[in-house]
Parts: sequence; C-alpha cells; structure tokens
Amino acid sequence: MAEEEEEETVHRKHYKPNDPLSLLLQCADLVLPWLTPTELANISICCKSLRKISNSITLHRSSDASRTFENFPIPFHNTVDDHPYAHFLYTPSFHFPSHQLLRQPWGSSVISPSAPSQLRSESVSLVDELGRSVMSGCDCCEACGDSGCPCLGLDGLDDVGRECGPGCRCGPECGNRSSQKGVAVRVKIVRDERKGWGVWADQFIRKGEFEAQSRHQYYDELALHGRFSSALLVVREHLPSGKACLRSNIDATRIGNVARFVNHSCDGGTLSTKLVRSSGALFPRLCFFALKDIQHDEELTFSYGETRKRPNGLPCFCNSPSCFGTLPSEDT
Repeated sequence: MAEEEEEETVHRKHYKPNDPLSLLLQCADLVLPWLTPTELANISICCKSLRKISNSITLHRSSDASRTFENFPIPFHNTVDDHPYAHFLYTPSFHFPSHQLLRQPWGSSVISPSAPSQLRSESVSLVDELGRSVMSGCDCCEACGDSGCPCLGLDGLDDVGRECGPGCRCGPECGNRSSQKGVAVRVKIVRDERKGWGVWADQFIRKGEFEAQSRHQYYDELALHGRFSSALLVVREHLPSGKACLRSNIDATRIGNVARFVNHSCDGGTLSTKLVRSSGALFPRLCFFALKDIQHDEELTFSYGETRKRPNGLPCFCNSPSCFGTLPSEDT
C-alpha cells in the first residue's frame, strides 16, 4: 500500500513550468479520470508516468464506488478475477436527465466528480386542469415535528411511505427526509465467482435499520457470456382506487448507485423494501431495511419478485433452501 501511495504522488513532485513532460502530466491528471477502464488501460502502456497515474486512478476507484457522494466510502473487494472495480456512472438518487450524462470523473485527487446537485432528482411541479398544484408539500418553516406535518408517514400502515421533499418549505436537515440522506451504514461490494458483484455488510446492521436508497426500482442482475450487468427493471405502484397501477421501466445499466449490486435471494433475503414518496417529487424511492440483525461480512440480498415469465430464465445462485433455480423475470 505504501508503494502504491508513493506512485500516486511521485509524478506530481516534479512539475516544472514550460516543461513538456510536466505539461503532459498535468493534462493527464485532468483527462484520465474521465476514461473508461479500457481507455485507461490503453493509455497506461504509453509511458511509465502515465502508467503510474493510471494505477493511482484504479486504486482510488476500487476504494470507493460512490465517488464520495455517500456518507461512507463503498470499496470493491475482488479475490476472484482481475477486475478491480465495476465501471458505471454514480448518482445518489433517481436521475431524470434533461441531458444525457455520458461521462463522470472518477478516481482523481485533483478534480471532483460531478456535483450531486447535477445528478439528484429534479423537482417536478404537477398541476390539474385549473393550474392548481397536486403535489404540494408542507409549510413547516423548520424541521417537522412528530405531528401536524402532512408529509409524515414513513412508518404508516399503507404500502407507500411519505416524506418531505422539494415541494416543502422545511430544509434538508428536516428529520422527515430519511430516505434522502444516502447510505446510512458501511457496506462493501464483493465479487463472487458465480453471482458477480454483490453487496455485503461492512459492519453489524441492526434489524430495521435503514440501509440504502436505490433508484426506486427492483434490481435484477443479468448474466451474459459470463459477464454481469444490470438490466431493464420494473416497479409497480398501485393507485389508491385499486383499479390501476403506475409501472416504470428503468434501465440501471449505466447510471445507478450501490443498490444496483444487491443480489436476489429466493428466501426473501436479508432486506425488506418500501416505496417512499417525497412531496413535490414525481418518482418514489425504493428503500431497503434490514429484516433481521445482519452480521459483519454477511451478504445483503432481497427478493426481486415472484414472477417468472421467461421460459428459459437466467440461473439463480442464491443457494437458499427455497431456491427456484432461476431469477424472477418480467415481460418488458
């Protein structure tokens, strides 16, 4: 580790004004964090200095998948093959882009990744035919109390929790915004020979503790020719009338967060899920809670669902006594 840290800083000790090599290294510090793993590997063979910068970026990437967006670093651990990390674009919450996010800097100590404000959910104002807001929030001037706030209800009896959000006057310090505060415990992303990447506890997690937030959808890990990636995902939210439901198909292949690595378990897993709506936000969040006390180094899993519509479904490797042998699947 000391040798890797030395490699990380050695190329910055010799920057000289107007020196071509120094200018090249300064440019490399700014450009290389934007590269994909394949591009980074190709550039690293050009010269020793670029290889050192590339190695430093790889080390940083494998130490924190969240790019410092979350409360704790989320490291990758791999003793199976030579993939030090999985490359994707990270967003702390649902990303409803007004433009296509093609790249994101990752692994540099010189430049920071895209600001969370550029990635977080956009506030959406919905109105009826008379122009009246149908998603207004509370008028609480400070943190919402235990009663009186119309947005309270995370622990309610209905299937969908309610929180304060963009449509409320209260600020981000409000206690009724639990699902908006990111990963609340230490976790790590571990490589498995058959399942690929998965999320494991990096500390003891008590039953009922809030674990993480996702991009409001059920995640499904697909395998293709031995390579693992996220797929098109489905979440259904039943309307109060009970006569219809809202269905969202979300592709988490390129943009997501740590929840994209949570694997399926046919026995229900160690996590439960709950949809939470924030006042003024168009889309809900799918939040994870511990079903039981979870030990350090225990995998975090949940059920992707019971539906299996594909005749030749992808194999399931959850190893639970109730394993169906195939992953849940939908007609998308």
